[in-house]
Amino acid sequence: MASKNTEANISVFKSLDWITILIYLLLVSAGAVSIYAASYDFDNASIFDFSEFSGKQFLWIGLSLLIGCVILLLDYRIYETYAYPIYGVVILILIATIFLAPDIKGSRSWLVFGPVSLQPAEFGKFATALALAKLFNSYNFTLNAKISNYFRALIIIFLPICLILLQRETGSALVYFSLIFVLYREGMSGLILLSVVCAILFFVVAVKFSEPLILNIPLGEFLVFLLIMLIFSAMLLFYCRDFIIARNVILGFIISGIIVAILSVCGVTVNGVIYFCSILGVAVVYTLIGMFHHRIEKFLISVSFVIVSILFLFSVNYVFGNILEPHQQTRIKVALGIEEDLRGAGYNVNQSKIAIGSGGLTGKGFLNGTQTKLKYVPEQHTDFIFCTIGEEEGFIGSTAVLVLFTILILRLINIAERQRTAFGRVYAYCVVSCLIFHLCINIGMVIGLCPVIGIPLPFFSYGGSALWGFTIFLFILLRIDASRKERRD
Repeated sequence: MASKNTEANISVFKSLDWITILIYLLLVSAGAVSIYAASYDFDNASIFDFSEFSGKQFLWIGLSLLIGCVILLLDYRIYETYAYPIYGVVILILIATIFLAPDIKGSRSWLVFGPVSLQPAEFGKFATALALAKLFNSYNFTLNAKISNYFRALIIIFLPICLILLQRETGSALVYFSLIFVLYREGMSGLILLSVVCAILFFVVAVKFSEPLILNIPLGEFLVFLLIMLIFSAMLLFYCRDFIIARNVILGFIISGIIVAILSVCGVTVNGVIYFCSILGVAVVYTLIGMFHHRIEKFLISVSFVIVSILFLFSVNYVFGNILEPHQQTRIKVALGIEEDLRGAGYNVNQSKIAIGSGGLTGKGFLNGTQTKLKYVPEQHTDFIFCTIGEEEGFIGSTAVLVLFTILILRLINIAERQRTAFGRVYAYCVVSCLIFHLCINIGMVIGLCPVIGIPLPFFSYGGSALWGFTIFLFILLRIDASRKERRD
């Protein structure tokens, strides 16, 4: 028996994707060096000093490698067999965190065990991915087979989101929304993805241009109404395949716009809300009449899109003003350029952009970053670690890091596509989705394209929870992938 286990372990290590492991080692090593650079001062003795952030990070890396080895030595069947129990345990821990975690900067998301603090939300990602993969690997399960399958998948995703929001940790909760893209890979209608993209676009436009007025309504609402009409017309043309109705809707919108312009010149004021609702109402009624000559399903979907979009638009101001916290509103306004607040919410981003911009093409050199050494950028060893890379290594170094992440993502997509079970494929795409989301949001946050929401850069930002969470996430995938040959044999 011992001989068989030894042979199985040897087989696993032969089947591992060593290129992915090499990229992982390069990223975590570069991350530790960057943390040393970000926290360096002239009194620092060594990069391996355990009293400093870099020394502690090397400790986390060592423990991560140990955890990774244990994961690789376990039987791959464990991860599928115990997917639901693992998910259940993590959910219970997330619930307990709400009540047991101390209040740290307004958030109750860290469990403190003496000198060690852990953030359960980081470990919830791989647990949620396992549960989702287990669901899709269920006997005869197909996402589009019945509507209840969508609810089952969404419950698995949204349960940890709700619990993490109760911990007042919005950034970590947003990461779980990236798993929606996995559903799209597994057959979810592209219309749902379109709706999500439109919701984000409508929200940004409505908030960004909420001050100027046109036709007695905010310019943002005017532009969103216009976008809804354009998307509705495109759906009629390309989705419903009805050129006549699409043409008439567009012509009606253009003619009504000319009439409003003439009335404005004549001194007659037209209320924007009444105008757009009237035009949309006529367009919807005309479309409903046209449905009697076509397949009704696609037209109903198009009309539903318009109605839901209008309701969403009217809810934007309420959500922004009453649901979001004041500091979240300020961060969004700063990110959208509505406010500057260089001494408040915009301070981190402004200093970060100065640091990255000052690096130029080749950077100032290792440990020579002035913004870094003078501690101008808060949290520069955690969420804003990328500004240290930009300042000291310049455009070339920053590009090298992004290229390394891109190679890793493409490698993981390749791993996902070669899986022989739905369990392996879905889990792999969960890893890819979370990694892409973390990377895009963190880099966007550092260079001022996204609001500051506290999302770490994978393998680079200081902290054991994030590093351990992503290590477990990645190495479970590597173990599942290595089992392909075991199944064949």
